[in-house]
Amino acid sequence: MIHAHVQLTLPDWVSTEIDALSIHADDASRMRFVAGLARRNVELGSGGPFGAAIFDGEGRIVSVGVNRVMPQHCSLAHAEIMAFMTAQQRLQRYRLNETGDRYALVTSAQPCCQCYGASFWAGIDELLIGARAEDVMELTEFDEGPLPQDWIGELQRRGITVRRDILRDECRDVLAFYRASGGARY
Repeated sequence: MIHAHVQLTLPDWVSTEIDALSIHADDASRMRFVAGLARRNVELGSGGPFGAAIFDGEGRIVSVGVNRVMPQHCSLAHAEIMAFMTAQQRLQRYRLNETGDRYALVTSAQPCCQCYGASFWAGIDELLIGARAEDVMELTEFDEGPLPQDWIGELQRRGITVRRDILRDECRDVLAFYRASGGARY
């Protein structure tokens, strides 16, 4: 039988523990929020050490994502992809900013090659990054895949502002916590 339906879900704790009405007006507040998502995902054993969220121009949460690769048996279920998909479903458009509103993807770690590519078409205006890819590969077993040498420039040429190393040490701490807790079991 060919499966004609795909369903990916965020863990139940997302709907019960997150204040969807909270506003995160600055980069540090947004990054602290997504680093908290990543840590909670590891603490509860619901996935890997990555968190992401889409924020509107006022700092309101549009969607969140955490890594769900192993629990969902889907290599695409990265935190950024989960955040993109839930934002697109909520707003009912595949390019979030097509109406002129501005959106930011905030992610606890530099996007891998898959999430980097998805960022081009998701309709974001800003990309905020905590830990770097080298932090992920140093502290975990994850392979982030190849990116173009000028990956930041390529995003900027497409109208996406990139800011990185936002609370980098806090985001690295989540990766180290994941490793200390047993790593790949998620």
